[in-house]
Amino acid sequence: MIELEKAEQVREILKEKKIDLWLIFVRETGINPDPSLVYLYPHNLTWQSALMFFADGERIAIVGELDGEQVRRSGIFHRVITYRGGIREHLLKVLDEKKPGSIGLNYSLFDPTSDGLTHGMFLLLQEHLEGTPYASRLVSGEEVVQALRSRKTPEEISRIKRAIDETVKLFERLTGILKPGMTEKEVASYLTRWMEELGASPAWEPSSCPAVFAGPQEFGAHSSPTERKIERGFLLNIDFGIKLEGYCSDLQRMWYFLREGEEQAPPEVQRAFETIRNSIALAAEKMRPGMEGWEVDKIARDYITSKGYDEYPHALGHQVGREAHDGAALLAPLWERYGSLPHIPIEEGMVFTLEPRINLPEYGVVSLEEMVLLRKDGAQFLSPPQRTLWLVG
Repeated sequence: MIELEKAEQVREILKEKKIDLWLIFVRETGINPDPSLVYLYPHNLTWQSALMFFADGERIAIVGELDGEQVRRSGIFHRVITYRGGIREHLLKVLDEKKPGSIGLNYSLFDPTSDGLTHGMFLLLQEHLEGTPYASRLVSGEEVVQALRSRKTPEEISRIKRAIDETVKLFERLTGILKPGMTEKEVASYLTRWMEELGASPAWEPSSCPAVFAGPQEFGAHSSPTERKIERGFLLNIDFGIKLEGYCSDLQRMWYFLREGEEQAPPEVQRAFETIRNSIALAAEKMRPGMEGWEVDKIARDYITSKGYDEYPHALGHQVGREAHDGAALLAPLWERYGSLPHIPIEEGMVFTLEPRINLPEYGVVSLEEMVLLRKDGAQFLSPPQRTLWLVG
């Protein structure tokens, strides 16, 4: 049971981060769920609910009485306290019993996965704690959330790997039917249908999963497939991932459509492909726990610019887990828009994408996306890397 695995991780994380209590404070989670909740409790909560994880290992849930039985059956919490009139009395009683010196809450300036506490619930919590010593002990719990999401358990890794393996099979199946004249939408429809036959769902917004880019592009990212036809001499780039058993894949693959008389891609296309492929391999080879994300990004970025290409306009990679874009640590440059995220040290157990790109105005997007698991001694590819540019005759 993944929720219990993750709940048991919390104790050591709290000790490491020196936080006495991690509090998830929510209501009506079917409408407004906290991103952390899916890891720890698989159902909805209706009334104001306090899910309390203490550094001594005890887990206490204070929930509305109608939610109480479901919470008990989950087996996650050692104590389940229910209320009818209001949560405040029970919340303060537990706090007075446990006397936490610090209370971590789910808010963050830069990490959306750690920013689940709504402003309204924060104000309510302040009201509940008014006049108590606990009001001054509230701190950000983002380091707890980040560690919980990032440090994958063996079962989480297995599920991610299954999603990757199925995505790779779909790309291979697609390769067998690609031909000039197909539209971006037509290509996308095959992957969508096959994904649904698997019982999987898109790893991100369905309108752009898969994202299909045929030929020259202005942006070549985060947009929906069109009626544009694939012509000979075009590159085809596809960004696609599935969610299977609650965990995601996120991969990119690419093809070149040969012109009449061509037996291989033009030299400028082949050179760009090899540059991207080699930059991914180099970054994976150099990655180690303890590095900051920007340092890994710089390895690939410097390699690409050393070959005379412009730098790519985004991060080298992001974490993947329950969501396609998951966790806080990013393999990103030190740009204002990324805030503190590129400075977060990468850790064993994190799963990242590696996805640099080059734009060739006459041919299209040159971009691959692989997924790696960070081990103690370096990165392990979870997806079999695309080593050669796939040709369509």
